[in-house]
Amino acid sequence: MDNFIVSARKYRPATFDMVVGQDTITTTLRNAIKNNLLAQAYLFCGPRGVGKTTCARIFAKTINCSEPGPDGEACDKCESCKSFNSQASFNIHELDAASNNSVDDIRNLTDQVRIPPQIGKFSVYIIDEVHMLSTSAFNAFLKTLEEPPSHAIFILATTEKHKIIPTILSRCQIFDFNRINVDDIVQRLSWVAGNEGVSAEHEALHVIATKADGAMRDALSIFDQIVSFSGRNITYADVIANLNVLDYEYYFRITASAMEGDVPAVLITFNEILNKGFDGYNFMAGLNNHLRDLLVSRDEATVKLLETSPSIRQRYREQAVKAPLTFIYEALEIGSQCMLNFRSSKNQRLHVELALLRMCNLSANHAAEELKKKPESVKPEEEQDFPVAAPARTTAANARPSPASDEPSSAAGRSSSQASGTDRDYSPSSAAEPGTASSRPASSPRKSTSAPDEFKKVSIKDIMAGSKPIEDIVNEPDVRESDADSDLEFTSAGLTEAWNAFAAEVKEESPRISVTLSSVSPELLPDLTVILKLDNSALREAFDHNFKSRLEGHLRRSLKNSQLKLMTTVESTERGEILYSPEQKFNHLAAKNPALKDLKKTFNLDFE
Repeated sequence: MDNFIVSARKYRPATFDMVVGQDTITTTLRNAIKNNLLAQAYLFCGPRGVGKTTCARIFAKTINCSEPGPDGEACDKCESCKSFNSQASFNIHELDAASNNSVDDIRNLTDQVRIPPQIGKFSVYIIDEVHMLSTSAFNAFLKTLEEPPSHAIFILATTEKHKIIPTILSRCQIFDFNRINVDDIVQRLSWVAGNEGVSAEHEALHVIATKADGAMRDALSIFDQIVSFSGRNITYADVIANLNVLDYEYYFRITASAMEGDVPAVLITFNEILNKGFDGYNFMAGLNNHLRDLLVSRDEATVKLLETSPSIRQRYREQAVKAPLTFIYEALEIGSQCMLNFRSSKNQRLHVELALLRMCNLSANHAAEELKKKPESVKPEEEQDFPVAAPARTTAANARPSPASDEPSSAAGRSSSQASGTDRDYSPSSAAEPGTASSRPASSPRKSTSAPDEFKKVSIKDIMAGSKPIEDIVNEPDVRESDADSDLEFTSAGLTEAWNAFAAEVKEESPRISVTLSSVSPELLPDLTVILKLDNSALREAFDHNFKSRLEGHLRRSLKNSQLKLMTTVESTERGEILYSPEQKFNHLAAKNPALKDLKKTFNLDFE
């Protein structure tokens, strides 16, 4: 039985044309040979398995060829080429710096460099893993590397360029080798499979190329492993089974279920993945890559970044059309955070499941955002503004109108509101039939007033600014629908008591507002308007936005008077208005020193 030679050695490139994925470097080396522009030292650096040592050997063989071709390739016919092909050349010396990294090893190399070549023009010294040399060995090598004999050429190869001292780098021509892209590896594997008489599915070769991570040597080693597993027919199923790679189908299923908010399907699929022996961390890394591929598949300009087979690429494009862009962004953020905290989690399965649940919840959040973006005219009922009729302002003359005079105007107000369709009464009494409103006796508990002259809009945003949910505000009893026949009178003591009760109620929610209300006394005007004097406009704005309507409603309920109004003002004390915001502080200082305004304008400064 013949000795088996692994594909990485059997199909190792012997010419520059056979090198995969390094066209720029091979072209530069061939031109240097044709134009006789050879440097005394070269540094080949890059990831593993991308052709550094291979290019060094081809370069060493070609510069010693006695009859190179017009394209800069060796002839493979002269004595030097034949001795190189049979691994018997005395002009090419390969050293391993990992095991020859001392000063004595470099001294031996320096002595050997003095000997001229017996056949050919140059003695080439290829030093692999040169970063393993010690600092003393590097320093001992400097002089020889900078001024070697005319027949000596050094080619240094390393995967860790940053470990080489700068004085060595400055004496070399540096070539950075790139990772080989997936398409080039697939093309090379197809050629090798054809030479070996192996049939392989295109998707299977793509998985092998992706697993190799840009290294041609790794791809050929995996290819040999799969051939040993499946024989002469390589299928996609055999590759993912042998390499323990999670099928694309799982990621498509997880993403589709998450976009639909189908939590049971997501958890069942993840459990199936775990039962197959896959690690949660690797699964989440694969899911993040899947989401990234969906992102680049949304645009024709970026779809070229997708390194998959044409059939899988089409599936990505189909799902990318269905996936909202905000969903992809937020799911990527969730997945990244999950990976960052995975190792420190005590329950890693639960950690991944919580991340998947958050992804499922994104669809509901996205739907809510879409509803909020709709025009006002098509808002859903829960988003619409609730018009609440404000009590009409009264004077001393008409503060207590008679029931006889109230009834016509009340009926007119109801008919007007029914015609416009804007007045919605959410009180329990609104469950009665429409005709019962006009037959209500004059002594009805509901306070009859004239038609409202203004409406106050209460929207979801206003409700969420406070601490009460919408149900409490909508179902809050209206003072006008109380059992009292009319608004009750109240005293200053009663107003102060209700005022302090509200200050105590909001103490935990906002200590600042509670202290402010406790430190000031409300001022009551004859038209039942309560004046609250605040120190500055910033405090007034915050109070009006979050607490004004709540305090006004609290006073109306506590004092049982719907005519009561609350008004806030800013009072400048003797020491001036208290400055809170950066803009107020700047204006205060600029009033004293106008040069500050020029300084702000000259340097385009901001308040903060």
